Amino acid sequence: MVLLVTGRCGAGCWYCPLSAGKAGRDVVFADELRVRRAADMFLEARLIDAEGTGVTGGDPLCAPRRTLSLIRALKRRFGREHHIHLYTAGNFPASLVRALRRSGLDEMRFHPAPPLWERFDGTGAAALLREAVGSGMAAGAEVPAIPGTGRALRSLARSLERAGADFLNLNELEYSETNFRELNRRGFGVRDDVSAGVRGSEGLARGLVEGLDGRLAVHYCSSGFKDGVQLRRRIMRRARNVARPFEVVTPDGTLLKGIVEGPPSVLRRLRREHRVPAALSAYDRRRGRAELAPRVLERVAGAFPGKAFVVEEYPTADALEVERRSL
Repeated sequence: MVLLVTGRCGAGCWYCPLSAGKAGRDVVFADELRVRRAADMFLEARLIDAEGTGVTGGDPLCAPRRTLSLIRALKRRFGREHHIHLYTAGNFPASLVRALRRSGLDEMRFHPAPPLWERFDGTGAAALLREAVGSGMAAGAEVPAIPGTGRALRSLARSLERAGADFLNLNELEYSETNFRELNRRGFGVRDDVSAGVRGSEGLARGLVEGLDGRLAVHYCSSGFKDGVQLRRRIMRRARNVARPFEVVTPDGTLLKGIVEGPPSVLRRLRREHRVPAALSAYDRRRGRAELAPRVLERVAGAFPGKAFVVEEYPTADALEVERRSL
């Protein structure tokens, strides 16, 4: 589960991909579900069969009390085996590292800004990383592979090894709705027509994975893997847990359903005049529509001209619609 504790952050990274609805806002989300109480977080973890949580932001340590409280709550609910890692830019007192460890945090992933990569040894983040290692947590750095920064990333890797870090995670730099103007301004471009990844980022990362030696583990995560494997598997798990009897789970984990737009009387008419079983229909008051099995809708759609559709949606809390077909 991805737990966004706050959208606030003081790092100001020009490549930050956080969405406009979350960046800079003091909000809490578990994946796409807005969290207003701990029960919301527990629900999302259960619906995706979460075996662990990534605590992120913004920078979650811009809200330290909230972060500590949520980590403790997750450990109490799901036990010690529920692995929790946290992302941070590393601007906080060392005492907070010890408090995080006591709360149950298993791993810290530091995100130093690019200007610090070649002089990481003397930074506060390096001292905090050493503190995390000393406390018994796994600790390392996670940064984007920015084309043209090979020398700085090699320097960062050497500094991490000297600090006793366990890993360096390299992510493919990618376009988002909030960073694309800055990426374009700096002369970057997409690597192909179907990817949000930046041209040259993967080549740099793969070269570092293959070329760096020593004790430090170096990993690379592409935008394609994140979306096509990590996200897809999470969506498939949620779909299996939330799909109602009349919703069809597609091979991609989306949900197919029939809808008839209109007031609640539409559902009563479907059940009374067209004998649609109650188990294969429901009414969505928020969106003002009756919902039913696609195969059933195909039989009765002619009675609802211009109002009957088969829709495909994500099984996530925001129920993002990806396609609709008029019947």
